[in-house]
Amino acid sequence: MTPLDRERLQEALAEAGLSIGLSEPNPRVGCVLGRPDGTVIGRGHTQRDGGPHAEVMALQDAQSAGQDPQGATAWVTLEPCSHHGRTPPCSDALIAAGLARVVVAVGDPHHQVNGAGLERLRAAGIQVDMADADLALLAREINIGFFSRMERGRPWTRLKIASSLDGFTALLDGSSKWITSDHARRDGHMWRRRAGAVLTGAGTVLADDPRLDVRDVPGFTQPLRVVLDSRYRTPASARVLQPPGQCLVYGVSRPNFAALAGVEQVEAPAQDGRVDLPFVLQDLAHRRINELHVEAGATLSGSLLRHGLIDELLVYIAPRLLGKGRRFADLPAPLRLSAEAEWTCIDQALIGPDLRLRLRLRPKVSENLTNVGHT
Repeated sequence: MTPLDRERLQEALAEAGLSIGLSEPNPRVGCVLGRPDGTVIGRGHTQRDGGPHAEVMALQDAQSAGQDPQGATAWVTLEPCSHHGRTPPCSDALIAAGLARVVVAVGDPHHQVNGAGLERLRAAGIQVDMADADLALLAREINIGFFSRMERGRPWTRLKIASSLDGFTALLDGSSKWITSDHARRDGHMWRRRAGAVLTGAGTVLADDPRLDVRDVPGFTQPLRVVLDSRYRTPASARVLQPPGQCLVYGVSRPNFAALAGVEQVEAPAQDGRVDLPFVLQDLAHRRINELHVEAGATLSGSLLRHGLIDELLVYIAPRLLGKGRRFADLPAPLRLSAEAEWTCIDQALIGPDLRLRLRLRPKVSENLTNVGHT
């Protein structure tokens, strides 16, 4: 792979970032078209579900500029699809355009693609080259939820925490507005926008009546709002059940409130009298949720951590002391002082006056990754 290939793939990754909050549940893909001399003739990123994919958008961009892609190279962040879904195969579009070469950052793990797109291009006489490991990791990172759903059968699950310097997320009476700044809350909405769904528990709904929507940053769609409510205590007037967007309520008994527009109630298996958490994640994956953003109380947060269902912590630390208060998770004590219980910081940043940390227990990407595709 040449230095030009690296440069163009970096540009394609930036294009893929424009699909955040737009392309769900499809992966975020970017494509750059160019001549052998390095001239760029088209760019594109995947649109809304059912709309054009990145490759088609780049071809349309070239056409609108009066550029003929015959003999050009396409730099794509994910293997072009080879099957008919809601749109025709992108590999066929590249073949029909007469491209000479395609450089792909990472293969597509979807069972209907998974190498078939590359073979289709090669069979048509197109030279196919793969990116080096570093760029492949970057391309995987921007679609970490899609890879999680395809490979593990569950969404990439991110737990958001806002705490004081001494580790409290609320006062003893439960008051938590506002520990962190407006800057941190706005940044938190950017991470909500990344997710296909935002999850909380009935206790948080009853205590705080949150909306769990995306409103502080621009977005094209609203994430699915998910409430775990084993006894269906959520009142029909709760803000989380109101438009815009859809809401899903999981309980372990039969639903006991009237059907509401945009609200689905699911009777889930029980585990110790509560909603079975692995079932919820598997069901959300079946519903094509790639990234799951969790904003919950100590009981649900602790349960998800104990079950090993949290992949990433998104922690905002405010420069203030509370003295006494509530912790972010109910965890068994004492925890082991071992490598298995260690979280590794993969990113840190000042967000206004607050410190934001991103941590992973067993990172699947290199530790120098920061906010690839996060806008």
